[in-house]
Amino acid sequence: MVRAADGARSWRHSGQAAVCDLIEPWACGTVLRASRYPNYWDFNVVRVERDVDLSVEGLAAFADQALAGLEHRRVDVELIAAAERLRGGFEARGWKSMRLLWMRHEHPPATGPSIPVEEVPYDAVNDLRVAWHVEHDTGDEDPSLYHAQAREVALHRDVRVLIVRESGTPVAFAQLEFEGAGAEISQVYVDPHHRGAGRGTAITRAAIEAARGVSDLWICADDEDRAKQLYARLGFRPALTTMEFTRLPGSKGDAPSDLARAP
Repeated sequence: MVRAADGARSWRHSGQAAVCDLIEPWACGTVLRASRYPNYWDFNVVRVERDVDLSVEGLAAFADQALAGLEHRRVDVELIAAAERLRGGFEARGWKSMRLLWMRHEHPPATGPSIPVEEVPYDAVNDLRVAWHVEHDTGDEDPSLYHAQAREVALHRDVRVLIVRESGTPVAFAQLEFEGAGAEISQVYVDPHHRGAGRGTAITRAAIEAARGVSDLWICADDEDRAKQLYARLGFRPALTTMEFTRLPGSKGDAPSDLARAP
């Protein structure tokens, strides 16, 4: 488990390092910024890698300094015990929290329904990408900015996109991104009106097959949602649990006031 956790952490860090043009250490980890992609929050983040007397007030204040000029604030905590201790305080300040489970593919997937899956160009699922964005609360951010930046990053990572159609229209897609000898299923989305019929299983299984031959295949799930159970049936095993805290664009939250306590 420790080895898998180190692998997941290394995969995540290398992906950020490949995109970010500012990578600076701080007392508890690393500050990362990608000046070319200010609306892509995963690459504009305060990363917490060590628990050194952390406080919500200090972290929020430090994020305000480190991410100044951006519409959002993001703190990713890689130590889940510390994250759980901080969670209530961040949520009380109006930040959103998400507990994430990084999973590594280790076993052949279980059998499932036979549903046709095809590979398409990146832009063929733009409507589904917008639907995903609407379904997830992303504040007042202009979604077109994020999608343009995410497209550029994905195309640099040798992306492959797989879909399931219904009456000729894409209703589910999976996105597979390659980097070096590894790969990540970075998105799996099924239109809400077409869920529960095995399309998510079929599209994820197809992505696993498309990644055959890589040294490591990763997927990240909401640890408090049901998708991780699907991924487990398809051969993924837990590797690392982290938590992200996000102050959405347009959300003032509780203004950080204790700069002296910034770690």
